[in-house]
Amino acid sequence: MQTLYIECRMGAAGDMLSAALLELFPEKDREEIIKELNSIGIPKVTYVSEGSVKCGITGTHMTVKVDGMEEGEDLHDHHEHEHEHDHEHHHHEHEHDHDHEHDHEHHHDHDHEHHHHHHSSMHDIEHLIKDHLEIPEEVKEDVMEVYGLIADAESHAHNKPVNDIHFHEVGTMDAVADITAVCLLMHKLDVSKVVVSPIHVGSGQVRCAHGILPVPAPATAHILRDVPIYGGRVKGELCTPTGAALLKHFATGFGDMPVMKVSAVGYGMGKKDFEEANCVRVFLGETDEKTDTIIELDCNVDDMTPEAVGYATERLLEAGALEVYTTAVGMKKNRPGIKITVLCRNEDREKIVGLIFKHTSTLGVRECEKSRYVLDRSIQKVSTQYGEIRKKISTGYGVKREKYEYDDLALIAGEKGLSIEEILKEIKMYV
Repeated sequence: MQTLYIECRMGAAGDMLSAALLELFPEKDREEIIKELNSIGIPKVTYVSEGSVKCGITGTHMTVKVDGMEEGEDLHDHHEHEHEHDHEHHHHEHEHDHDHEHDHEHHHDHDHEHHHHHHSSMHDIEHLIKDHLEIPEEVKEDVMEVYGLIADAESHAHNKPVNDIHFHEVGTMDAVADITAVCLLMHKLDVSKVVVSPIHVGSGQVRCAHGILPVPAPATAHILRDVPIYGGRVKGELCTPTGAALLKHFATGFGDMPVMKVSAVGYGMGKKDFEEANCVRVFLGETDEKTDTIIELDCNVDDMTPEAVGYATERLLEAGALEVYTTAVGMKKNRPGIKITVLCRNEDREKIVGLIFKHTSTLGVRECEKSRYVLDRSIQKVSTQYGEIRKKISTGYGVKREKYEYDDLALIAGEKGLSIEEILKEIKMYV
């Protein structure tokens, strides 16, 4: 399975992600990709890729110029904007082309030139993306979904309906350029699986015109709910709302790097220098499509009735648990007890933990992450003398298994007054 692993040891921003993804393509193709980006129709925008070295590592820095001017290149070394937004961020950790593109008023060490600071609504963004850009429809949909994540976060931060949100930084043309570039490059890569490392968001606080905000900023924190993040000794904001939204949109999972046969590695560089290389690193390669990662949650109880355990099991399965099972165990004071084990996907972990506490009497839940080997599974509808019946087909590791759906068989058996074994025998003779 073609897999992309994104390593975010120094956070992520749109320009770092686009630069890293560009490096995954053969050198002979990169110039053509830049030409394509420059022809898609973002007003007054020009993409430029250039080499960059951090801590001895060579990578790519992606610059977006508007009217030939790079962000922070000339007039506005220090300026503030007075407008309706609640607070102005002063972010400088990466010094990206378009470092912190969200609905807060920004006061940058490397501010934007004045002419492209304007407000854009979701309607404005949609009109530009859908009606004017020369990109595939799938890419347009990805861009709008990324903006949707940011709009939802800004709506939550400002306590305003999404339709009332007017983007400031995220509505500027360089921000549109960053998001569009990442979405187009992901479309070209066409990978089946995207795994993102735990994201380093930075630490400390950010001084703003109206006060001091914690890191991660409210919009970023909202977008990264249910995503593994961590702070560290780097003070300041490392992951921008745009970077967070792009990662959240494209990730099929979060965690450690899977076992993979790597074919290409890319480094997308920020501008600022740290003790650690300021980059996003990406790995492209093949993984075994028959493995995945799950979360195992378990707890012990000795004061629940079988009926209560059964009810809890039903609620957990309804909520998306992959499997729930019980094991007889011996507990303290020689009491017989029950170990309840729940398998779930990482993104469902918080919800499942809450339900375990709600529907069982446990005071604690244990957790571990496990890899599992799985067969490829599909459902096929089979025409029989009783109508269509679903058949589960599982393949892999040199085996193939077929099994008719129990619920379908039970329904027919009940209607016909026959046993399931009789129904199966007649179906096999018919098919």
